[in-house]
Amino acid sequence: MGAWRSFLAASTLVIARLNHDLEAECGISMHEYEILVRLSEAPHRSMRMSALADDVSHSRSRLTHTVRRMEKEGYVVRVACPSDRRGVNCELTEAGLAFLREVAPVHLDGVRRHLLDRLSRDQLTLMAELMGAVADVS
Repeated sequence: MGAWRSFLAASTLVIARLNHDLEAECGISMHEYEILVRLSEAPHRSMRMSALADDVSHSRSRLTHTVRRMEKEGYVVRVACPSDRRGVNCELTEAGLAFLREVAPVHLDGVRRHLLDRLSRDQLTLMAELMGAVADVS
């Protein structure tokens, strides 16, 4: 249980600090940042809302609320899914991509300060191996 508690405490702390950095410096939450990243990596910078909700571990209603706020900022748009008229896609706009490029350095700096710089190269290698085993993506 010690490993679990350490993981939980560390991940909660790092995420909270990253969220604070993004909100204080950029006016965006980690959840919003993650949505921008996922969309930027998707084909045509577009994803079904249901798939996006699964990818970012949001409920569909929470994602809809978050995307609505991001739409007001001009970062994303919701459009009908071309392959299924019942579905809705979320697309990253040019303004959203430009904003992501602007805020990414803040996020990366936070990852370095709050996590990477606190661990040795050997610890980072071990962490990648362990988390890869958990996520089954090593």
